[in-house]
Amino acid sequence: MLFVLICTDKPDSLALRLATRPAHLAWLETVVVKGAGPFLDDAGNPNGSLVIIEAKDKAEAEAIAARDPYALAGLFASVEVRPWKWLIKNPETK
Repeated sequence: MLFVLICTDKPDSLALRLATRPAHLAWLETVVVKGAGPFLDDAGNPNGSLVIIEAKDKAEAEAIAARDPYALAGLFASVEVRPWKWLIKNPETK
């Protein structure tokens, strides 16, 4: 099953995001990621994350999200975990 992690950074936390980024990128290598990238503010600075992961159920997806170094560092104001169905341009269904 696919899940989308919609993560919103706390205000004024760009320095924490940048300092934690190497650990976050290393963590992504340990997870089945289908796509990922930051949300951007009007100035082009990252202020959140969208991560599409594979997990057996929502509980596992939530546990995966909780292990993100960004989450462990306290970067996020909120994290939403939602099941997702990839219909359009899914390379696995061509």
